[in-house]
Amino acid sequence: MPTPIAINPRPLSRREAKTRLASLLADRPDLAARLQVVRDMGRRVSATEVHLTTTCNIRCKGCWYFEGGFDAAVPETSDPALISRFVDSLVAKGVTQATLIGGEPTLVLPRVVPFVERLPYVTISTNGIRPLPMVGFAHVAVAISLFGGGPLDDALRGYRVNGSSFSGLFETALGHYRNDPRVIFVYALSEEGLQYVEPTVRAIQDNGNQVTFNFYSAHGSDQALRIENEQRTLAEALRVKQAYPETVVCHPYFIEALITGRTHWDGQFGYDVCPSISVDHPDHAERLRNGNPVLDGFSVYGADYQTLQFCCTSGNCADCRDSQGVYSWLLVSMNRFLDDTGRLETWLELAESYWRQWYWAQRHAPNFARQAPLAA
Repeated sequence: MPTPIAINPRPLSRREAKTRLASLLADRPDLAARLQVVRDMGRRVSATEVHLTTTCNIRCKGCWYFEGGFDAAVPETSDPALISRFVDSLVAKGVTQATLIGGEPTLVLPRVVPFVERLPYVTISTNGIRPLPMVGFAHVAVAISLFGGGPLDDALRGYRVNGSSFSGLFETALGHYRNDPRVIFVYALSEEGLQYVEPTVRAIQDNGNQVTFNFYSAHGSDQALRIENEQRTLAEALRVKQAYPETVVCHPYFIEALITGRTHWDGQFGYDVCPSISVDHPDHAERLRNGNPVLDGFSVYGADYQTLQFCCTSGNCADCRDSQGVYSWLLVSMNRFLDDTGRLETWLELAESYWRQWYWAQRHAPNFARQAPLAA
């Protein structure tokens, strides 16, 4: 287990933050209204994550799920009665949102149905090879993985279970999900693929979809987060964000934190601050005592629908720069953004861009929806 460490400088206490926030909002009542919308969404969402299946139809290079042996760690179950009871137990705990990962969830759609029937907010993480029907799944969010962009995506993801390679994975996903408002591409940036970033984002825009950035971690390698020219990578990501502001929904501050792992308060992303851990997992007792915030009640379950997983991804924190982990870190750190109204507005923009990723949030609060019409 990673060793928790403290970060400095000291954050504001809850009382100090409340006082400071009230002072800032007194000068900017427009921010108060936006803050209310963001907080309302946060109160509505109590999240969990489920490894829906251990089966996948491809073998991506650097996939933490298979590199980490999650496919063999617990016995997979397909018992519909057991899965229904599991979803009922989530509802009883107050869970309202589930992110369904794998494996590949579109291979086991009957297992998705109980979640969609009982929870108001569902996100399905997919490789895009199979289309998710609209009937029965019209209100879910669809997060499509994308590694590197351009031909690099096929080089990293285009491998069948038997090891043979194929091409056209990204194009297949575009064909399945053209003008689909449920979809966001989760684009894992790689330094080796910087020349492909803009053409890939343009293709997503022309297809009528949105995109958020992730960071490609080559799980299973000696240096999963290796990057030779951090500033060059950051500059290109920010340039493309500026050129396609309605298509790339993530915020520039998030992009910088994602690529560098750092924040304006000298925070460094890692286990000691990542909030996306299974809070009831026994290995996190020391982490919880360090005082850094976590996602209240958040849990991740294996494909047996009972085994608690370490966190939202691999559990190998030294090799992780997961986009949702980074986003969650920034969002639970609001008291680090109370220096002035400019910082507070940055945090609000971060929160709004986070919710803009998910179709179910867009449906709930129109101000989270894209501001430009879908491409024809």
